[in-house]
Amino acid sequence: MKWGVRQVLCCCLWIVFLILNTRIPSLRASPGSIPKIFILHSYEAGNVCGQPQHDGVVAALQEAGYIQGHNIQFTVYYMDTKCKNNTPELIRKQAQMALDRIRSTHPSVLVTLDDNAFRTVALKLVDSPLPIVFSGMNGQPEDYNQKVRFMESRGHPGHNITGVYEKLHIADAFRVHCRLFGEVRKIRIILDTSPTGKAIYRQVNLELAKESVPCTWDVKIARSWEDYQREIKRANNISEIGAIYPVAILLKNGSGKTYTAPEIFAWTIKNSRKPEIAVNYAFTRLGLFGGAAVDFFAMGRQAGKMVEEILGGRSPGIIPIEDARKYALVFNLVRARQLGIELPAEVILAADEIITKVPVNK
Repeated sequence: MKWGVRQVLCCCLWIVFLILNTRIPSLRASPGSIPKIFILHSYEAGNVCGQPQHDGVVAALQEAGYIQGHNIQFTVYYMDTKCKNNTPELIRKQAQMALDRIRSTHPSVLVTLDDNAFRTVALKLVDSPLPIVFSGMNGQPEDYNQKVRFMESRGHPGHNITGVYEKLHIADAFRVHCRLFGEVRKIRIILDTSPTGKAIYRQVNLELAKESVPCTWDVKIARSWEDYQREIKRANNISEIGAIYPVAILLKNGSGKTYTAPEIFAWTIKNSRKPEIAVNYAFTRLGLFGGAAVDFFAMGRQAGKMVEEILGGRSPGIIPIEDARKYALVFNLVRARQLGIELPAEVILAADEIITKVPVNK
């Protein structure tokens, strides 16, 4: 059958129409160019901070048309620097193992979750051909930049790294709590001495120096598990403290045993009679009272959108570093009942999530 010029032209126009109206990311158009995403966790598998970020990254890419097992490949490495590998030497060993794995798998993009992965791995790959997106960075980007120059500015990184800074929205959390409980005069913040704890301490001071809150606040540093227990008991004996903001999620006792968020919060719930403002959304699922908390899934999704841009051809150097934009209003009604708190119906209706089940703490 012979085709005339009109038929050939119509066929070409139809092909162009199909291409323009099909959501096919650019990197998957060519055979053999399936993108490989390496997600590097500072945490262990299933961690309450790491897993929501991971899921957010994957969800953003799925929304863009990238489906695992079809047109994208994910490699995941858990450094486990919170529970198991939590000494400087062990963290360094994990970083080297992660670097070796990255170099052997040749990923299209590296995603780092939390500071340990960024500090010990991403900073060793500055100005390499590998695009890097971080999520959940607690330390100030400018402080890391003094150690290794990875950005020219947050608005224009200029190198091979961009990402999402974990703004805690502390002032928002305190304002929400004080609106709910007008009698609150003081909120006590309890931190640990881990690198993340030190970064959060700096962030607390920076955020609360810029924004006013309708109560006073102070910070106590728990240097051990026993110290944390004492600080919680002391706070419970001070009437002017209306709430606790517990951000100590890595502690060791006198024998060297490690305690992380599930164990720390399980003990807190049993031994404290003050409502806890949860620093992140997922901590209410571990039993804390709640309030305005960082949405880790949404933060991971922000980072996933950056990965999508990179896969579409944009350089990370021109993608601005962003603050985590979204916080969620979430409350644990089981904990509220334990504390004798009855939340108004309008607050429950306005919440992003209400937890009604007792947490299962291993």
